[in-house]
Amino acid sequence: MDIIGDRKFVEVPGSGLLELPPLLIHDGGHPKRMDRVMDLASKVVDKEDLVPSHTLDSVVPDSEVDRRKMDMAINLVDNYFGMLRHWHWGDGILEWIRQCETTFEYDMRLRALLRPDIWPHAGRSSFVRLIGDKSVASPGVDIEKAVGLRLAFRQPPPLHCVSDQFLFYLNGTLADTAYHTWEQMSPAPISSLPPERFNFQLVTM
Repeated sequence: MDIIGDRKFVEVPGSGLLELPPLLIHDGGHPKRMDRVMDLASKVVDKEDLVPSHTLDSVVPDSEVDRRKMDMAINLVDNYFGMLRHWHWGDGILEWIRQCETTFEYDMRLRALLRPDIWPHAGRSSFVRLIGDKSVASPGVDIEKAVGLRLAFRQPPPLHCVSDQFLFYLNGTLADTAYHTWEQMSPAPISSLPPERFNFQLVTM
């Protein structure tokens, strides 16, 4: 077992590079009908009364109210697409972990590494750490948050079901809580997988 800083790494038999299944990420992309998404966001802004038409000491002109509503709707859409991007990454990562576990089960050199009664052992979160250790490019995506969102939602929630409070304030907190709860389900102590011994490809579809 190697110890680097406060991290422990499992000992992988042999010395060669081990190939893991490819990490497949479905690009959530943008919908074909962006006008429909903006219409939904505008309805959320109106329903939640996010842009008041008056203040304590003045009345806001209609043109200014409309501009603020449009800005708020665009902001909501940006946050929503950011959540979708994270969810799709989390979905791909959880499926990849299941495939990696199958690979470990069929390889006699790796099978024991996932057994919690043998220490040091790797847990499911070890695969998430491996993605970070391999410096996988995930622009704009926090890997732990992505996994947490996928754990919280089996399917990505449609925009009209998501409150502005969730998009602006709660999705990060919920995702972090979901991820760390999931991470702690594996019995401690959990060791990491040595990144120099494993290789896998990122495929964006």
